[in-house]
Amino acid sequence: MRGQRPLGRWVGWRMSLLALAAVLLIAAGMYLWFLFGDWWVLRQVPAAARAEILQLRADPQQNEARLWVLFSHYYPVRYFLPGIASRDWWVLAGLLLATVPLILLAGFRLSRPLASQFSAIAAAARRVASGALDTRVDVAESAPAEVRRLALDLNSLTARLQQYERDVRDSSAILAHELRTPLNAASVRIQGILDEVFPADARQLQMVKRQLDLLNTLVGDLHTLSLAEAGQLVLDARPFVLAALVEERLAWFAPQLQAEAIQVHLELDPEQCLFADRDRIGQLLNILLDNFLRYGASGGELDIVQRAQADSLLLEFRDRGPGIPEADRERVFHRFWRADSSRARHLGGSGLGLSIARAICDAHRGSIRALERPGGGVVMSIELPGATPRPMG
Repeated sequence: MRGQRPLGRWVGWRMSLLALAAVLLIAAGMYLWFLFGDWWVLRQVPAAARAEILQLRADPQQNEARLWVLFSHYYPVRYFLPGIASRDWWVLAGLLLATVPLILLAGFRLSRPLASQFSAIAAAARRVASGALDTRVDVAESAPAEVRRLALDLNSLTARLQQYERDVRDSSAILAHELRTPLNAASVRIQGILDEVFPADARQLQMVKRQLDLLNTLVGDLHTLSLAEAGQLVLDARPFVLAALVEERLAWFAPQLQAEAIQVHLELDPEQCLFADRDRIGQLLNILLDNFLRYGASGGELDIVQRAQADSLLLEFRDRGPGIPEADRERVFHRFWRADSSRARHLGGSGLGLSIARAICDAHRGSIRALERPGGGVVMSIELPGATPRPMG
């Protein structure tokens, strides 16, 4: 909106200029009326008397009495009569009446950008209310900054509503599939046991339990996202050393990392504390490590780098995997989203991990981004406020 006047100034300038133009127009009309009247009288005065009048008018003090004599002899007496009956007042009234239509015409013309933009916004709002979420408002370049911003915000709102509707529709279908898969698998296995197709032993029960665990994890993830979106994700914030938490989670994932022959390089600050919910941040680290093992392990290395900033802490997970196309770097944080190639469904997972990671960061008033790593790979960059030096002792 740089270069655009605010609404108050936009209206104020136009109304002020309109009023000034009206005053100047009336003043100019009156000036021309007096000029014409004087010219009309002087053209009927003899040349010698006209020259004397013009000379005395240039310097009335030299012979004021003679000037009054000439005025009274050649000028109509109505020129000097006060009161509403004077012709000048009628001329002024005529000029006012003639100026009113011009003022109204100019006022409507000057307010057209504002009125048309408001009309477009109102019409768009009615279409959106009726369910047409693909509605967009054409933004008038000449409209005030606030009105332009209102139109842009309405466009942004409808775009987000349209995206939300699309996400809900897609998520409902995907969620039904994600829930049905473990339920069907467990149901089929139990029915097989009941029909004595499978033996009723611990191995079969373990397979059923694995499907139920998957279902429980999915429901838990959905519950976490629901709490986050409702602003009710409760945090138990306490100071802790982030480096120690990272090393703890790496120890949990050590068997998988070793099985994939992953080289892990750490640049952590053992003196840096973070005031946050340790369990939630641990959940965030689990998601990023699990995400790396699914999609970035082919690069053979993982760098975890911690950096202190002014009043926040930056933690980056850098891999050498297949990378993420620029168009998909925001979508990876959408629930149930998977790319068609490197993040395909056959790699497993519910598609909720990075959505939960973003929800945890948002709850801590932080952020998470997917960036391109120079030379190939992905950088998961997490910025969290609340960084403090490690207390002594």
